[in-house]
Amino acid sequence: MRISLLRTGEKAKWVFSASGCRWLGAGGSLAVAVGGWAAGTLPVRGGWGLWEPRGSALTVAGAVLAYLGLTLLVAAWWRYGVLLARGLRHGVLATLACWTAPLLLAPPLHSADVYSYIAQGAMVLEGHDVYGAGPSVLGPGELGADAAASVGGNWTDTPAPYGPAFLLLAAGVVKLTGGAVVPAVLGMRLIALGALALIVWAVRGLGGGRDGTGGALWLSALNPLLLVHVIGGTHNDGLMIGLMLGGVLLATRGRWVLGCVLVGFAMMVKSPAAVALLFIGVLLARGGGARGLVKGLVLPGAVAGAVAAGASALAGTGFGWLRTQSVAAAIHTPLSLTSDLGLGLGTLFGGEAEPVKGVVQKLGLAVALAVVAALAWRAYRGRLDPVLGLGLSLVALVALSPMVQPWYLLWGTVVVAAVAWRGRAGQVLAVLSAALVYETQPSGHTPWYGFVLAGLVLVVGLVWVRREPWPAGLPADAVPSRPPVPPQRTRGPRAAAAAHDSAGLRPPD
Repeated sequence: MRISLLRTGEKAKWVFSASGCRWLGAGGSLAVAVGGWAAGTLPVRGGWGLWEPRGSALTVAGAVLAYLGLTLLVAAWWRYGVLLARGLRHGVLATLACWTAPLLLAPPLHSADVYSYIAQGAMVLEGHDVYGAGPSVLGPGELGADAAASVGGNWTDTPAPYGPAFLLLAAGVVKLTGGAVVPAVLGMRLIALGALALIVWAVRGLGGGRDGTGGALWLSALNPLLLVHVIGGTHNDGLMIGLMLGGVLLATRGRWVLGCVLVGFAMMVKSPAAVALLFIGVLLARGGGARGLVKGLVLPGAVAGAVAAGASALAGTGFGWLRTQSVAAAIHTPLSLTSDLGLGLGTLFGGEAEPVKGVVQKLGLAVALAVVAALAWRAYRGRLDPVLGLGLSLVALVALSPMVQPWYLLWGTVVVAAVAWRGRAGQVLAVLSAALVYETQPSGHTPWYGFVLAGLVLVVGLVWVRREPWPAGLPADAVPSRPPVPPQRTRGPRAAAAAHDSAGLRPPD
């Protein structure tokens, strides 16, 4: 009896260890992938007999397995974060590999957006105006027709809101794969895997705040919301984040021109990356007086603008992306607070809801811009780490956006993770991440019980954070991880970087 109890205790101890979390999370990720083969976002046609509907009973079983696996992954992730907060420093990249690998060959999970990417890449190759029409223009004999048939209903006739750099990548995948659905999806997943590598590089370079890079990687790269939607769902948000954060890293090291080039390419994936230019400008302006302020306001935008203009011209798609940035706002998503409030007010006052919704959406964006400006000002005055300011700005932008998807939370979460994962903001974003992974089914639909599950996780997580905060340690957002250098000792970002080096504060290469 005593031996049996000891063995049981040892097993329980292993479950809560770093090794136990690694393998339990890998098991959860595998269950998500296996469940996805029956219940994922399967193509309407062109699945090669691999990604095909298997009947209602097997679909339900697959969905249940995927949800159970997702829960196991979230639980293992949260426990792993506690261990990192207590001082664990090794094995994070090995854990990331174990949790990522099972998702690489899975069908698209939780979203059909990858079919839009493939269809839009095919439109570029077939000579269609990707900024004037949707995937429905692809005829039966054209490249990407099978992918176009699987595009979600809201996006079938919607022009692409993405920049030409991403469309060229999608076109390259379609050209290499002949537009066949299965290899094209796997090709897009390779791009997502490259985006994950970029994120890991940038987060490690920024240092993770006072508590090292392990916890920063936990909230960013190991985040189930990122694994499920960037790797499983192959969303291009991962590429935008990786390029944007890489540009910010280079700017903090004094290489602001190259950093702005990377941010320019990030903008040519998705436009919200442009917010990073403001905070790179802050890095340039601090300590430089009026001349530095002008430099910070003008030069980052000029460099990124040149990149955008060059990419638009070379891609042959033109500048149509400028007029399609608002197309997404026409599609209602339940996570958009301003859209929900606008519809509610319009219904309450008995008039047409859509005009009221439009007004509230615009007011929400105006408030978001004001928040971004206030955070940038605080960063310029040395009261806030500019990288943290960027992360919080992106969170505010998402919260007040007219269209919000669960994975949009990653825009700001990954940036905050890079410098302040252990602070209050990082903990709240961790809880939100754990909750939002439940909002969509593996099939990409949004059922009512998805919101119930997300709400339950949110409440439990917030209570946990309030009652059991991370183990004792100075929150990374209490004091900037890269304190502002006194103005009288700096003349620009290179001088600031040199001062940081002399103080031993430069992020590790």
